[in-house]
Amino acid sequence: MAATAALWVLLVLAANLPFMSTRVLLIGPLRPNRAFGWRLLELLLLGAVWLVMAWTVEARMGQRHAQEWGFYVVLLCLLLTFAAPGFVWRYLRRHATASD
Repeated sequence: MAATAALWVLLVLAANLPFMSTRVLLIGPLRPNRAFGWRLLELLLLGAVWLVMAWTVEARMGQRHAQEWGFYVVLLCLLLTFAAPGFVWRYLRRHATASD
């Protein structure tokens, strides 16, 4: 059960890191005002990294099962759903202004 919980935590972290970080691809130069497209690209790249890590774990545990397109659509929907808190924090929260 602990391994399953750790994988869920990793998925939630991977989904929210592009919205929390001000660096390009988490290691590049600081760009606090990046466009949404860059953050979406980072989200998809981190999702792909997470998927490759999951494939590796599955292959080490035994035979890796082939998945059809529905599995990947559900994974993408889960990734976007878990990214919602980061999106809200970055784009929808009320930012402090000088008059506050």
